[in-house]
Amino acid sequence: MAQNGGDGNDGGGAATNSKKFEAPQPHSVKEQLPGIQYCINSSPPWPEAIILGFQHYLLTLGITVLIPSIIVPQMGGGNTEKAAVIQNLLFVSGLSTLFQSFFGTRLPIVVVGSYAYLIPVTSIIQASRYTSYSDPYERFVRTMRGIQGALIGAAFFQCTIGFLGLWRNAVRFLSPLSVVPYVTFTGLGLYHLGFPMVGDQISVCMTAHGKYLKTVLLKSFIVLFPVVDNFSATAAISCYMILADSFLFPHLIKLAKCVEVGLPGIILMVFISQFLPRYLESKRSLCGRFSILFSVSITWLFAQLLTSTTVYKHKPENTQISCRTDRAGLISTAPWIYLPYPFQWGSPTFNAGDAIVMMAPAFVSLFESTGTFFAAARYGSATPVPPSVISRGAGWLADLYTLLFNSENVGLLALTRVGSRRVIQISAGFMIFFSIFAKFGAFFASVPLPIVAAVYCVLFSFVSSAGLSFLQFCNLNSFKTKFILGFSFFMGLSVPQYFREYFHGGWRSAHPTGLFSDIVVVIFMSHTTVAALVALFFDLTLCRENDESRKDIGLNWWEKFSFYKSDVRNDEFYALPFRLNKLFPSI
Repeated sequence: MAQNGGDGNDGGGAATNSKKFEAPQPHSVKEQLPGIQYCINSSPPWPEAIILGFQHYLLTLGITVLIPSIIVPQMGGGNTEKAAVIQNLLFVSGLSTLFQSFFGTRLPIVVVGSYAYLIPVTSIIQASRYTSYSDPYERFVRTMRGIQGALIGAAFFQCTIGFLGLWRNAVRFLSPLSVVPYVTFTGLGLYHLGFPMVGDQISVCMTAHGKYLKTVLLKSFIVLFPVVDNFSATAAISCYMILADSFLFPHLIKLAKCVEVGLPGIILMVFISQFLPRYLESKRSLCGRFSILFSVSITWLFAQLLTSTTVYKHKPENTQISCRTDRAGLISTAPWIYLPYPFQWGSPTFNAGDAIVMMAPAFVSLFESTGTFFAAARYGSATPVPPSVISRGAGWLADLYTLLFNSENVGLLALTRVGSRRVIQISAGFMIFFSIFAKFGAFFASVPLPIVAAVYCVLFSFVSSAGLSFLQFCNLNSFKTKFILGFSFFMGLSVPQYFREYFHGGWRSAHPTGLFSDIVVVIFMSHTTVAALVALFFDLTLCRENDESRKDIGLNWWEKFSFYKSDVRNDEFYALPFRLNKLFPSI
């Protein structure tokens, strides 16, 4: 019996060993991302579409409130002027979003003010021709007119690059390999708007000589500006961005943190969107689709609870300004009805130097917006955007009030799995509505910035991963591919940090800078621009020599999307409405 048992065991082992193990197989390549429940041309039911559009509107408030909160106090304006600038920016953003959805790329993209324009705008603010005004309101009006004049010059530059097809010819040199860092850094390059803002560090930066910079405490951010005449505005903003990046050098003194509000926001956002759907079965994935509303509402109520209790009663004033929900200064100063109109502060004034410097962030926004277009097309379950459509969309990003760009809303497309164009158009309607009925808009704009930053931590991760998805078309076993990816990623992080920390660091350089220096700093402080240029250079010089190299970078597959007529699906996603394609054909 024992012998028979042994034979039986041996036979079972032989049978087990005879089974064939399946070799690992690569996942199938997908030109269009599966799993998107509503693509660009489809739309959810109207009630759901309205709620989704409102979520996109909420996301626009973060950067829309932040930019005026940074620049308006330095221009001499108060809370009334800040509220007016926010309403104007929101109104123009809504119009630009509608233009982009109808006549631009037609992708589901919400357009807001760009963070890249802070350096040249601050340089204009600190110009002696404006600081000489003793009356704060007069200085605000004069500075605003000068900024508008510079933005108009930059807008014509971007329109020329876009509508004349110059950017189309440049984008045609891209391959899937060079698109990876391009799109990835569109989200990853904005890491300073994530957890550093959740902690909401308010700091004082000292120069190498020990002189303190003047600190201007805002709703939930701090801007650093010089108190010495030979300290440039560029150096001040560079120092500010180092603080935002949370590089804590001995020269930084932390005064306040709002991590007790921001960190629960991150945890709640991740739990509702990723873990809760596992326990609540729903065909429409309501938890992930409306996680922004749920997490922001709960965290806002928690922040209001902290404000109403005695938690901040004995805290320093700086902490209260940053963390309380009643210190924004927007609701009390915003009018009930406000109708934005062009040049309400007077005719723009033009300065050649200001316009040239403002063209640098316009150039940067071309790179950043292109990365956003590719990510939005991916999450809208569309084919890769043809270069002619990208160039058309870049031209529509420029307007005569401000130049615009946005990426966090692309992350919301992935989170909700709704890439509908109609949802974005509804969001634009909310932006225009709340810019006119300013009192209601001010209520939502008073959301503490650490709460918005908590949402950014999740959404920017989706934007970054959209770029990594293009690796499926590349050969990752090629050492050239590994080098280009690794080098472009490293330089995309390292070079901007060099320009922030050393070239114009507040404690390393106390010398005035000129026009050329400001242009260089603006361009090379952009993670997306640096990573894209490095990847494209080595892509063109190392990977185009033979068919095998071209196949390794996915160029053989990519070439069919280089021309609009090469793929019949392009008309489905990118054709202009009202048969305008016949008047303005895409190439």
